[in-house]
Amino acid sequence: MSMDIDAPIAIASIQPDSLKNGATILCCNCGAPIDGTSSAGALCYDCVKLTVDISEGIQREATLHICRDCERWLQPPAHWITAAPESRELLALCLRKLRGLAKVRIIDASFIWTEPHSRRVKVKITIQQEAFQGTILQQTFEVEYVVNYHQCPDCAKSFTANTWRAVVQVRQKVPHKRTFLYLEQLILKHSAHKDTINIKEVKDGLDFYYSQRNHAEKLMDFLTSVAPVKTKKSQELISMDIHTSTKSYKFSFSVELVPICKDDLVALPIKLAKQIGNITPLTLCYRVGTSINLIDPNTLQTTDVSTPIYWRSPFTCLADVQELVEFVVMDIEPSGLKKGRFVLAEATVVRASDLGSNNTTYFTRTHLGAILHPGDTVMGYHLTGTNFNNPQFEALEESNTYSSSIPDVMLVKKSYARKKKTKSRNWRLKRMNKDEGEMLPKKQDQDKTERDFEMFLRNVEEDSELRNTVALYKAQQAKREKDKMELDTASVAETEETEDEEEVPKINMEELLDEFDELNVEETHQAP
Repeated sequence: MSMDIDAPIAIASIQPDSLKNGATILCCNCGAPIDGTSSAGALCYDCVKLTVDISEGIQREATLHICRDCERWLQPPAHWITAAPESRELLALCLRKLRGLAKVRIIDASFIWTEPHSRRVKVKITIQQEAFQGTILQQTFEVEYVVNYHQCPDCAKSFTANTWRAVVQVRQKVPHKRTFLYLEQLILKHSAHKDTINIKEVKDGLDFYYSQRNHAEKLMDFLTSVAPVKTKKSQELISMDIHTSTKSYKFSFSVELVPICKDDLVALPIKLAKQIGNITPLTLCYRVGTSINLIDPNTLQTTDVSTPIYWRSPFTCLADVQELVEFVVMDIEPSGLKKGRFVLAEATVVRASDLGSNNTTYFTRTHLGAILHPGDTVMGYHLTGTNFNNPQFEALEESNTYSSSIPDVMLVKKSYARKKKTKSRNWRLKRMNKDEGEMLPKKQDQDKTERDFEMFLRNVEEDSELRNTVALYKAQQAKREKDKMELDTASVAETEETEDEEEVPKINMEELLDEFDELNVEETHQAP
């Protein structure tokens, strides 16, 4: 019975061919049988993994440098890159910082979560390498990075005076800031100011400072594409190396905007008026884009004055919005001629200050026939009895052809009844961070700037074409609640003006953009 149980033949039958035909040896460490022809070092696979470290020579600790101002990472030797936390770019930077990874094959790499305030970055790396002939090992290990702060050269220049290499000086010789307010919104909408190191507000304009010349040229190209401007370039030699002929320059770009703004009264030179369509020389500016758009309210004829034509024979406005007079429409009758959003009409108006005293009426033609009704208030230029120190207007008065076509009143835009205290708006505009300079503006200058900004906000509300070119954002919730509380505690006497304010144009919520700063998730902690 015992002979039947002995099974040497059965054990030999299940052995693999490799052990039957090859030389079998025992592992020198654990004694496990292994193939002696293919094993190196007389070690089994498990003992090879325990005794051989393929990650030897690879750093387990390293240092990363980040600029706390611009949040860019230093990629040695002197390149700064933008990388979000736990992004592919930051992982590639971490792997490039380690010495010895070129000798092994990287299988996988991923971040290990750490506290955001710990200033530590941990990366788990999986590598492969051939330990002996025919034996490939795979190993996983962790590397810890210490994050240190280091200011990049661009931020260092921005905090140091007189380190700019190029400046763009934008100027417009007008008594108000409405054009620069509109230009500011265009720059913000297209992010044309992202490379500036400083923006300084000066008299009649703004100065944009850059660390590189090509950044300033980008802003120059942008301004040329959105406004009629005249540019000029100059350079100043700072230093020169006589051995290598290397020179360092500072570049200054001068940009002058045309001194013509929307709703200005313009008297064209007679020769120029004949060249651009034989339009009546006394016109209104209804839009300023890449060219100056003018309209004749008597005939609805429009024309464009391009930038080269204007600077070939420049002229100034006859009167601006600060000289507008308030009129009341007594009667208005459309004549049937229509051109776009303009409708020609014949109106009888009276000055608001003359109501109840002399009641002198004026008959005029206007392009606002689509929005004016009897009893409305309209702003216009009172030309009767007004003296203009302008050579173009004097030439009109002396001309036999155009002297009889000068109207008594030229209406510009409809006026809406508003409260002295501005009602809270459900929208707002972004503003650029500007340096006011060494001396703060006077209180009267601050009041004038606030009036110009309020006038610009009203123009945005009233003009849909202007509204389409700027980015409007929803007002912050906290500010809306504060304004609502102020309105609730206001005097009851203001309720009489509510009916008049119902006609004031309002901006729909569909036209407003959400600001990403307001999309933060706030955690609510409940007391136990």
